[in-house]
Amino acid sequence: PIPLRSHRPGGGVSRIGRVTPRAWRWDWIGPGLVALVALVLRLWRLGYPNLLVFDETYYAKDAYSLTQHGYAQDFVKAANKRIEAGHLDHLMTGQPSQIVHPDGGKWLIAIGEHLFGMNSFGWRVSAAVVGALTVLVLARLVLRLTHSVWIACLAGVLLCFDGLHFVMSRVALLDVFLAFWVVCAVACLVADRDWIRARLDRYRMLRPWQLAAGACFGMAMGTKWSGLWLLAVFGLASVLWELSARRTLRPAALLKVAGPAFLSIVGVGLVVYLLTWTGWLLHADLYAQRFGRGYGDDKAWGQYVVSPTGGPFGGILDAFRSLWHYHVMTYRFHTGAFLESQTHPYQSSPWGWLVLERPVAFDAHNDLPAALCGAPAGSSCMREITALGNPAVWWGGTLAALVAVGAWIRTRDGRWAVPVLGALAAWLPWFQYEGRPIFQFYAVVAVPFLVVATCLVVDALRRRARTPRSRYAVGLLTGVYAVLAVSLFWYFYPILTDRLISYDDWYARMWFGKHWI
Repeated sequence: PIPLRSHRPGGGVSRIGRVTPRAWRWDWIGPGLVALVALVLRLWRLGYPNLLVFDETYYAKDAYSLTQHGYAQDFVKAANKRIEAGHLDHLMTGQPSQIVHPDGGKWLIAIGEHLFGMNSFGWRVSAAVVGALTVLVLARLVLRLTHSVWIACLAGVLLCFDGLHFVMSRVALLDVFLAFWVVCAVACLVADRDWIRARLDRYRMLRPWQLAAGACFGMAMGTKWSGLWLLAVFGLASVLWELSARRTLRPAALLKVAGPAFLSIVGVGLVVYLLTWTGWLLHADLYAQRFGRGYGDDKAWGQYVVSPTGGPFGGILDAFRSLWHYHVMTYRFHTGAFLESQTHPYQSSPWGWLVLERPVAFDAHNDLPAALCGAPAGSSCMREITALGNPAVWWGGTLAALVAVGAWIRTRDGRWAVPVLGALAAWLPWFQYEGRPIFQFYAVVAVPFLVVATCLVVDALRRRARTPRSRYAVGLLTGVYAVLAVSLFWYFYPILTDRLISYDDWYARMWFGKHWI
């Protein structure tokens, strides 16, 4: 549904208050055009480099194994070189792999591999499409929050031209899929907030937007477990939004609101999450045989591994018991001594993520001959893919998020809660894992909410502008900011896409010196 809003004369709202087809079309055409630009940018030369860069070595291969066998298998040691050369025979060992993330995001990668083949374009195309769809959904979310098409398009432009989101949309890693499902889930809950405010005459057990949000949160958790934090925060927020609309905190009202919300958001989310493990559950016996008898420091899962449970439902019971033990084993991997003892040259603290302190280089080729790029004699050329956020988007968005905190406290307007809660839920939980290698690109889930904060600040300035001169000033400043963001994207574009440039040009883009190298 499209919220009612006021337009300037001729803007498309009829006298009886309904949104006319003309207004409806622009509500979709504007964000759709921005999303189309995002898709073209992300698809352009997507197959280059024809390498498994960074953690593509895990997720692209796991996804291919899903298409071939329905579950992730271990690959032979020389698998990467064979895949990059196009030789796809004798790649897997037949043993189930110790995956450390659910299969939801990998199944999406597998769709691209199924359609386009096990090549660099095939394992990246799903991320490119999902990245562009995130631009569209975010623009529609901002449209609902601000009732302004041009501010919605601004949101799409800022995410479209953010370097970190751009890079993550062009590699077969899981984080861009997590960001997509989170943005979809939050957009559904904001739509549900509008939906229920128009229907306060009675309590509603089934809410279509809450059910959709639950499914999206389930896919988010089925991509990476960190989606759980956002489910918890926004699930609670949706309950408080409705109680605020009903102007009551009575226990009976709380139960009538929280009960259906829990079933729709958490219950549906859990079902969808378990569905992302379908391939694993169908082959649970293989995982039990490899990991369930004791694996490393992990104890045996139980006697049922040796003597399966009998009866018509014994196999199902054992599969879910194995899945629980596997979750425990995986949690210990993420939080245990092994990862705490590891280091990585690009690991960083969450304290620096929002100011882009330590970006990650996914691929780098140094000291290439100077003649290749026309560099001066004695110099050299470079190729690099650096997951670097757009400074205008991130630094401006961080300041806007701080403004949003103050505006939320001062106005108690629930719209301001969206960017504040989203950014905090995507960022703060990582502080408890500072003892193990964690990376700047995990914060790609936060950048849509920084964009929302920026757009809400622009919307607030627009609403406060009472004179033509002040409205012109707001429009001019917003336009300058958007042009700055796009210009910075093109300035950093060579180091986002592995383009051949001289060492001097590359070093000029390393603004934070050794922190960015």
